[in-house]
Amino acid sequence: MVYLLLFLLFLAVFLGGMTLLRKGLFELSASRMKNWLAAMTDTPVKGLIAGAVVTALLHSSSAVMVITIGLISAGLLRFSQSIGIILGSNIGTTFTLEIITFNIDAFIVPFAVIGAILMVFRNKTWWNIGAISFGIAAVFAAMRGFSFLADPVTSLPIVQEALADLNGSHMISIFTGTIVTALIQSSTAMTGIIMGFLSEGSLGMDSAIAAMLGANIGTCITAMLASIGAGKEARLTAFAHVWLNIAGAIIFYPFIDQISVLAGLTASSPEVQLAHVSVLYNLLASLLVLPVAEQFGKMIEFLHGKGLRD
Repeated sequence: MVYLLLFLLFLAVFLGGMTLLRKGLFELSASRMKNWLAAMTDTPVKGLIAGAVVTALLHSSSAVMVITIGLISAGLLRFSQSIGIILGSNIGTTFTLEIITFNIDAFIVPFAVIGAILMVFRNKTWWNIGAISFGIAAVFAAMRGFSFLADPVTSLPIVQEALADLNGSHMISIFTGTIVTALIQSSTAMTGIIMGFLSEGSLGMDSAIAAMLGANIGTCITAMLASIGAGKEARLTAFAHVWLNIAGAIIFYPFIDQISVLAGLTASSPEVQLAHVSVLYNLLASLLVLPVAEQFGKMIEFLHGKGLRD
């Protein structure tokens, strides 16, 4: 029971850290990011680049999707322009996974102290810089917590059964990744949890990859919630986000075992291997859709356009 409570505590620290990091970055550059997204998305390629860069800066594809839906609702973007942004956001979010695999344990306390001091100031710029610093410390501290708890938590019968199910079925892994990510609304947090079990050897690489595919689907819940009550084009964007990630999972599902073998060639650390696979998967999935982005948009309009009203 104690381990589960600690696990929930570390999850809260991770999500809180991501929120502070995102808020600090967003407040420092919100207007420029919004203007850039609105101006640099006249073609799918430009949209992909803009979406990837903004997502990498904000460390959240969900935040970028909410911004995109807001811009569409305000009439600053069209649905057709959002396809490229979605593709780019899927690539940009992998930047965060690569970062959290770094070992900066020696800097966690200094980052936290500096961040806490700066957040005392009333000046918004200093507060935002402090939020970024403290958020980084919280995220890395939580990641160390996940790794520390992975071993003792796996001794619990309920966790052993769950891990056995995940290791025994790729479909169960995808489903679990989808549901948990939808509940906590963070694919990065879900992947961080997966990395903890992966590093302790209690979860196989193939099951971790399957859960990661599910996390990509589960993160779409944020865009769906943001589109409630919005106009037709905003809701089409949310549907496009869902279908893109479902299609990606379907395409790559038959090759999970082969991808897990390939992962072993990319790095010595299992966590880094999973981060590299995430980059490879999202990059390939986005580039596959990019040449047919216009046709994909028309398909979404055909499937959902008639049932939606402005």
